[in-house]
Amino acid sequence: MSYGGPHMTEAVDWTLAAKLAKRVAGNDPLEDSYRSGTLAADVAEFTPLAQQLVEAETGWPSASGPARARVVDRGGWVQANIGSFQRLLAPLLERMGETMTGASAYVAPKVAAAEMGLILGWMSRRVLGQYDLLVTEPGSGATGEGAGEADDQDVVYLVGPNLMALERKFGFPPREFRLWVCVHELTHRAQFTGVPWLRPYFLEQVQLLLSAAEPDPTRFLAALGRLAEAIRTGVNPLDEGGLSALFAGPEQRAAMDRLAGLMSLLEGHGDIVMNRAAGDRIPSSERFHEVLSARRSAAGPAALIQKLMGMEAKMRQYEEGERFIETIEAAHGRSGLDRAFQSADTVPTLSDIRDPEAWMARVGLGKRSIARR
Repeated sequence: MSYGGPHMTEAVDWTLAAKLAKRVAGNDPLEDSYRSGTLAADVAEFTPLAQQLVEAETGWPSASGPARARVVDRGGWVQANIGSFQRLLAPLLERMGETMTGASAYVAPKVAAAEMGLILGWMSRRVLGQYDLLVTEPGSGATGEGAGEADDQDVVYLVGPNLMALERKFGFPPREFRLWVCVHELTHRAQFTGVPWLRPYFLEQVQLLLSAAEPDPTRFLAALGRLAEAIRTGVNPLDEGGLSALFAGPEQRAAMDRLAGLMSLLEGHGDIVMNRAAGDRIPSSERFHEVLSARRSAAGPAALIQKLMGMEAKMRQYEEGERFIETIEAAHGRSGLDRAFQSADTVPTLSDIRDPEAWMARVGLGKRSIARR
C-alpha cells in the first residue's frame, strides 16, 4: 500500500514530528557517562540468557531465532517508532490526506506533527524497553525518517538514559535490574514470535479499527490536541472511548473488545512469566515490580494506539490479566492456559478476561480443580 503519493497530502508531517519529538525527549546527563558502556555490555550478555529463561518457562521457541537487543537513546526510540506509526496509521491517514485541500493541506499535517511529536517525546522519557513487533517492513510503503529497514525488524529496544536514571533514583542493583528488564521484553518477544498466529492477529485487529474509521480531519486533530493537553495536566480526556467514541461502529467495538482482551492476556502473562523465569537470579525483582507498577506506562506504538482508541493499558489491565491466568491455571494447569494461545478463536476477549468461567465454557474446558500448575 502506497502512502503519500504525488497527488495526496500527507496527513502528518513525519519529518517534523520526529524533530519535535526528539526535542521534547531531551538528553539525560548519564547518557554519555561511563555507565552507558557497561549497559550495552550487560544487555549483550543478558539478551541470550533472558531468551533461554523465557523459552524454558513458556515452551515457545522463537521462530525468528536468536534475539537481538539494541541500547538506544530517546531519539533512537523515537526514530524507530515513527516508522511503526506510518504503518499502523496508514489506512486512516491516507483517507484523511485525500480530504485535505487548500490551507488545511498545508496547516493540518504540521499541527498533527506537533501533537504527535509531543506525545512521542513524552513517552520516550518514560519507556524502559520495547519489543518492536510493529516496525515497518520493507515494501510496506511507509516513507520518511524511521520508516525501517530489514535490520530493524524483530529488535528489542532498551532506552539507556531511562534505565540508568531509574537505577540512580532508586538505588537499583544495575545488573539485576538490567536482566529483569531484558527478561520482561524477551517475554513479549516470545509471545509474538513463538505463537505463530498472534502477530498477524494483533495487526489485523488494529487495522480493522483504523480501516473502518471515516474520521473528519478537523475532529482527528482536535482529539490529538486534547490528548496532548491531557499529558500536560495528567488527565486523559480520551479515557472514555477515545477516538472510537467518535468513529466506532459495532464491528470496531468488537475489535476493541478483542484487542483489549488480548492485551490484558499478554501483559498479565508477561508479568507472571517474567517472575517465574527469573527465579532466584534476581533477588530484587519484587522491589522492581513495585516501583515500576507505580509508574507503569505501556510502551511503543501499540500503547499509543490504545490511548487514542480509549484502551490505554492501565494497571487494571495487568491485574485483570494476572487474575484470569491464575484462575485458569488453578483449574487446569498450564495446559489450560495454553488453550488461550491456541488460536485466534480461543484468545479471550475483554469480557472473557473478566469472567474466566465463561471463557472456560466457551473453549470447552470444564471446572476441574487441580492442586498444581
